[in-house]
Amino acid sequence: MGYQVAVLFPAEAKQRSSIRLDDTRYAGIAAALRAAGLEVEGAPYADEAVDDIRAQLCRVDGVLVWVNPVDGDRTRTVLDAMLADVAAAGVFVSAHPDVIAKMGTKEVLYRTRAMAWGGDTRLYPTMEALRSELPRCLAEGKPRVLKQIRGNGGDGVWKVEAAAPIPPSTVALAPDTRVRVRHARRGSPEKKMTLDAFLQRWDGYFAADGQLIDQAYQPRLTDGMVRCYLTGDRVAGFGEQLINALYPSAPGADPQTLTMPGPRLYFPPMRPNFQPLKDRLEREWVGELCALLDIDRAELPVIWDADFLYGEKDAAGADSYVLCEINVSSVYPFPDEALTPLASVTRARLDARR
Repeated sequence: MGYQVAVLFPAEAKQRSSIRLDDTRYAGIAAALRAAGLEVEGAPYADEAVDDIRAQLCRVDGVLVWVNPVDGDRTRTVLDAMLADVAAAGVFVSAHPDVIAKMGTKEVLYRTRAMAWGGDTRLYPTMEALRSELPRCLAEGKPRVLKQIRGNGGDGVWKVEAAAPIPPSTVALAPDTRVRVRHARRGSPEKKMTLDAFLQRWDGYFAADGQLIDQAYQPRLTDGMVRCYLTGDRVAGFGEQLINALYPSAPGADPQTLTMPGPRLYFPPMRPNFQPLKDRLEREWVGELCALLDIDRAELPVIWDADFLYGEKDAAGADSYVLCEINVSSVYPFPDEALTPLASVTRARLDARR
């Protein structure tokens, strides 16, 4: 008896009936699933049609989901509640909303800060904590990167540092201290403002039960970012990009000058210079992540990615890596080499539930 799998992706409500899965960007995924012996159907998703989609998903064996956590003014609140219902009815859902909540927000950077991929990472649960702790942190004289818990595309990610040298005796920056800030959203120039003005921009975020992550800025940002694509607990490919979003301005350059990001290049999992990173992920870090977050390996998404910045080189000149974020909700595109493992993991998860 074959398995039926639905591929769920966002769509406008009025266009749902006219969309064919094989005409979308997910056609390659559908082909790989069919090659693994699975029957595949599309599930174009819109909140307005949630009841119809729930009924559709309750008729299949599994559903693979590609929907961003935040898209314009829409969130996944309605979708996640529906997926939880579908999973409770016995349908395999990847990624499950509970797993996304554990590893798919930037809180994972704080919860795994003691791992080798971690570092000086802080969590501000309230506006009061931010106002109390960030001025002390910035008084150390090094730039910081603030990240809201949920978001994508660089939205809500800011680099901040004092705009002028800080006297050695300074314990905390005063509210009127000038700071230099840059938003990671594409096209955002560097700005100068008072620390108090910068802090005020977060008031509304905390009012909505938000939290902020504060990481040390990585000076090797200019060397780029490595994205590791995983199917379950195995690396299935890599992406590499000069992201440039928080680049410092070149000496003597206008700070308003923007450096555009370079192209993301994709590589198979056997790329030689990434083998040390692949080995650590598979042999150590995935297991540590699961233990810290209380996730069974069998619950890991059928496709997810971990983004790494380059940390300091060790005494032998080897690279270290600092986790930048984990993406779970809508991981695509990825190298073609990941398609077959994705389908194989999906098939194995369905077999295990029989």
